[in-house]
Amino acid sequence: MHVCGNAGPGYMRCMAWKRTDWASPAIPGGYGPSDLQGAYNLPSGTNGVGQTVAVVDAYDDPKAEADLGVYRSTFSLPACTTANGCFLKVNQSGGTSPLPVPDPMPCSGPMGCWEEEEALDIDMVSATCPNCHILLVETDSPNNTDLYAGEDAAATKCGANEISNSWSGGEYSSEATDDVHFNRPGIPITVASGDSGYPGGYPAASQYVTAVGGTTLCTTSNTSGPCNGTPSETVWKLTGSLCSIYINQPSWQSNSPTVMNNSGVCSMRINNDVSAVADTATPVAVYTTFGSDHGWLGFGGTSVATPIIAGVYALAGNGTSIHDGSYSYSHTSSLHDITSGNNDPCGLPPANNSYVCTAGAGYDGPTGNGTPNGVGAF
Repeated sequence: MHVCGNAGPGYMRCMAWKRTDWASPAIPGGYGPSDLQGAYNLPSGTNGVGQTVAVVDAYDDPKAEADLGVYRSTFSLPACTTANGCFLKVNQSGGTSPLPVPDPMPCSGPMGCWEEEEALDIDMVSATCPNCHILLVETDSPNNTDLYAGEDAAATKCGANEISNSWSGGEYSSEATDDVHFNRPGIPITVASGDSGYPGGYPAASQYVTAVGGTTLCTTSNTSGPCNGTPSETVWKLTGSLCSIYINQPSWQSNSPTVMNNSGVCSMRINNDVSAVADTATPVAVYTTFGSDHGWLGFGGTSVATPIIAGVYALAGNGTSIHDGSYSYSHTSSLHDITSGNNDPCGLPPANNSYVCTAGAGYDGPTGNGTPNGVGAF
């Protein structure tokens, strides 16, 4: 089920999905830190010191720090607490008080809750960058105005080196004016592309962010779902991709050889830039005790991929040179090129069944330039 309910105009929806058939919430299942670090060749044991990854989400998760402690201790990661200076939770103004109220929607039934999104986000930052500090920015609501205020606080008041945003909404005609919240030279900003296939939405369409798509990741140890123990990575069927309606194609994208070769398909901003695991059939393990779900759950969605990529940026420690989503386009040798699969639905122009929705050698919409192979593309 989708963790967050539908979002109307002026609101964003979190992009987390959770498994509802989890057999034993007392035992962690799904991919853990060593699986993700191994699949993406990450130097997580040594890199990331001195980096602060911010996660911006709506509402308060009063159990966030305690649940994070269980996740990290279970996987033998160093403690990350308020007391040791590793973890900080703030409101949308950057202050520690008052914090927002918890999500008013029930965490059981069809609506889900943002608190589970928060648990997912901080667990994935921990998985990829256990040496990083974590800043959890909680906004009053998923209204665009509140989330953008949280974005501003993370960038200008709280010392974030990277910012992760696992939420999305439909494109809207004035979105280019809201790019001011994401135009943060020196701070890599990752944004989920969406979980409804083509078309994705905003703020992933902004040229100032790294738009993150989703994949189905199979490792040698995974013999369940679509996997047979053979390493592979393909497009996740539900990942968003986009030929923007309102955002012009930035020069760093139009000058990319693969994009230039397909310029007749889409002359606007194309999503995505990079990608990582997102399929609920190859889920990650998350620990949360908020609401009716207690313990270990399996999660998917581009909400998984987005904080993973933010953590990879932190491992690279190269953020002061990042201004937009361009860096991976000139460093494709440090990425796994995803060449099979497509998202669905994708039947409307200008996408049709083009590279905007179908993977192939080089750049494609669903997975961008590929998934991490080390940190050289970040």
